[in-house]
Amino acid sequence: MSTRVARLLFCVMAIALALSGMRSVAAEDVLRLGVLNDQSSSFASYQGVGSVVAAQMAVEDYGGSAAGKKVEVISADHQNKTDIGTAIARRWFETEGVEAIFDLPNSAIALTVAGMAEQDNKVFIGSGAGTSALTGEHCTANTVHWTYDTYAFGYGLGKVVTAQGGKTWFFITADYAFGTDMEKSTTAAVTAGGGKVLGGVRHPLNTADFASFILQAQASGAQVVAIANAGDDTNNAIKQAAEFGLNRDQKIVGLILGMNNVAGIGLDLAQGAQFLVPFYWDINDDTRALSKRFAERHPQHNMPNDMQIGVYASVLHYLKAVDRVGSAADGRAVVAAMKAMPTDDPAFGKGYIRSDGRTIHPLYLMEVKKPAESKGTWDLAKVVTKIPGEEAFRPESEGHCKLVK
Repeated sequence: MSTRVARLLFCVMAIALALSGMRSVAAEDVLRLGVLNDQSSSFASYQGVGSVVAAQMAVEDYGGSAAGKKVEVISADHQNKTDIGTAIARRWFETEGVEAIFDLPNSAIALTVAGMAEQDNKVFIGSGAGTSALTGEHCTANTVHWTYDTYAFGYGLGKVVTAQGGKTWFFITADYAFGTDMEKSTTAAVTAGGGKVLGGVRHPLNTADFASFILQAQASGAQVVAIANAGDDTNNAIKQAAEFGLNRDQKIVGLILGMNNVAGIGLDLAQGAQFLVPFYWDINDDTRALSKRFAERHPQHNMPNDMQIGVYASVLHYLKAVDRVGSAADGRAVVAAMKAMPTDDPAFGKGYIRSDGRTIHPLYLMEVKKPAESKGTWDLAKVVTKIPGEEAFRPESEGHCKLVK
């Protein structure tokens, strides 16, 4: 090899090493957060890009940095598939420097990622995730469950609707852990309140035809028909129930029913249905102002739902904890700091995080408005009553979380 060629190779290697070092320093100066959810399947409009917008807003509202590092939000579509979601989370944690993952609808993926976060000492904060096992037998010191869970929506809704006189129930339930968890929690509340479950049916995910299930619900004569599913399944079930006239004589309650569902169903078919949420855009001046800013940035100018705004609130609180600890490197330390500080944000107001990772805040029983009552596109529901979080979420002593002493 000639001297000239050798010198050229040396220069090339030196430049490559220098650029590599620059990339390494740049990576060290960035705190990377990942929003992982369904952006193309049945839950896309319920979390999707809206959760990404919410995370970006939280970072900006916090000032764009924490513990001396610029905060960057990345996102990915898990397509509602466990293998894809798990692979993305593993890559983020192990090779792409993501310190915390947010949102994560789909309980199977959420439980897997919670275990990965514990193993790698990262942070997982669920907003779209529903399973109450995240703060029960599968709790970890690296997980916070922010917005809702199957117990709160099931037990809380069952408790308040039964107290209002809905004593007999029939369930139309999605046949997987998410749906059966909600049915179990709701049944416990109905029974405790002196009510009775007259029957129920199970259906697979992404069911298009609910006719036979609705006919069974009508034949049961139950005062309350509970729709224990989510996403497009909820929309299809409630639309078809109204078309069969079920809502004329029986009350429909959606265990996972929210603004996006109601907007998709339409007030004429959804009117009178009741649901439980920890956030609605029109609760007070703070929620209205925050929601207006969100809608201005959302591609379809939608108002935020509770799971999307839960990403906003949880990112905000996470960044406060990172600043308190002084680094995001120790996930357990960051989560401990999150638990040590009271929560306070314009979405949920004041609250706190229990030792099992459950965030406690009030919930609201909502009723879908009649078309004549609505004053605008997103004026979809009214508050029936406010429920303290301590009364809706599962008591810490009953969750069997290993962190509870």
